[in-house]
Amino acid sequence: MNARALLSAAPLILLACSPAAESVASAEPTPDPALEGQALFVAGKFGNTLARVDLATGEETARVDSCTNPHELATSPDNQYVALACYGGQTIDIFRTADLGKVASIDLGDNARPHGIIWHADGNIYATAEGKQEVARIRRPLSDRYEITFFRTDKRGSHMLAVAPDARHAWTTDLGSKTVTLIDMQGDAAPRSVEVGEEPEGIWLAPDGATLWVSARGSNKAFALDPMTLEVRREIATGAFPLRIALRPQGDFAVTSDLADGGLTVIDTASGEAVRSIAVSSPAEARDRTQVTILFSPHGERIYVAETGTDTVAEVDFASGEVLRRFSAGDGGDGMAIVE
Repeated sequence: MNARALLSAAPLILLACSPAAESVASAEPTPDPALEGQALFVAGKFGNTLARVDLATGEETARVDSCTNPHELATSPDNQYVALACYGGQTIDIFRTADLGKVASIDLGDNARPHGIIWHADGNIYATAEGKQEVARIRRPLSDRYEITFFRTDKRGSHMLAVAPDARHAWTTDLGSKTVTLIDMQGDAAPRSVEVGEEPEGIWLAPDGATLWVSARGSNKAFALDPMTLEVRREIATGAFPLRIALRPQGDFAVTSDLADGGLTVIDTASGEAVRSIAVSSPAEARDRTQVTILFSPHGERIYVAETGTDTVAEVDFASGEVLRRFSAGDGGDGMAIVE
């Protein structure tokens, strides 16, 4: 079974919706001068590509072959490079953002299957090595003398990743084990895990480091956890199959990407309450569009939604919930990153 078939075979439950939500307009790309100089990078996991989109025009300006089944990606602190997690293989591949020229390929070992990835402000790259049940820290990733340290999770399906601002700790969501795992990146403490819902996948650490947010796609819930004790402080009902969770840069709202009904659930982080939902597509369209990764713009005014099934990215105005544009970005777009 190919990757697209595997994704479409996921257990989806489509919810009933109001007539007003049955059809969400597919907006054509039109120029937006407010986004001049910004570029969106998209990993095409079915086409094995990396694409760049000019956000001012909504036009794809470059696309290159990458590696097998790339999923998540991250940009360097200086925005000069983008690192791609090659989920169908064992490498982290690095490209220049200016021209998508490949500059490095870092081998994480047999069956690594890297997925979640963060290029931290400390200059290191952190990535899950799902096949090895580990997290990798890559020092000096652009040097021929790069150094890799592996940290065990000992859990099945360590998929997505969050890293503390001081890089002393990291957290993974472990799909196969139904757990969230805390990893000590500086000392010798053993990893510590707790079960969080069914199939926890999305994860995001609040900007102040005080709350760890997790979405469990099998539970149709988001969870607010104490990052160090992993105690669940709050459970919040979301839309169907919340595959990802992302926090607005200001930290005031968390948003889940609800794959099975084509919506976004908006959560007030102060109250821990779901305050509204945004219909990116209708539930009737959701199976075809298959929305996955979500990404806030640098100033939190827009949300970009990767619609893997239709090879599109939807641009959503956060304040109004309006779908502003849709544009093409390769075959099976998934992981995304923005540079200004």
